[in-house]
Amino acid sequence: MEAIRIIKFKDQNIRKRLIENLPYNPRLKEFAKNLRKSKNLAEVLFWNEVKSKKFYSLDFDRQRVIDNYIVDFYVKSLGLVIEIDGWYHEFKKDKDEVRQKYLESLGIKFFRVSDFDVKKNMVLALQDLENFILENYKL
Repeated sequence: MEAIRIIKFKDQNIRKRLIENLPYNPRLKEFAKNLRKSKNLAEVLFWNEVKSKKFYSLDFDRQRVIDNYIVDFYVKSLGLVIEIDGWYHEFKKDKDEVRQKYLESLGIKFFRVSDFDVKKNMVLALQDLENFILENYKL
């Protein structure tokens, strides 16, 4: 029986959900690296709030390759993807849904936040993320 791994989050105990051996496509590594260099404003703003474990000591990866997909942000200790959805996602809802269902089948949880909220109301976006984590990982 595997021991439950617990981490502190906002003075609460939450369950760590490390997902072992996620599929990885090395051919996407360079593309992901280039995406990190791109200047998507919402992603840069969000990254500035969470990088270097500034958000409750959680370690975020930016433009993480998982199988044949690149996700905006990934929290390995929680098995959590954070996607920032801009206006262009309106035109690819079907692809996004297929992608999300596949990644969820690997055990990954998804948190989506709008590009607008990140740009115009970061405090709300981060509060929503806090609430999502507490709702989905609290013991």
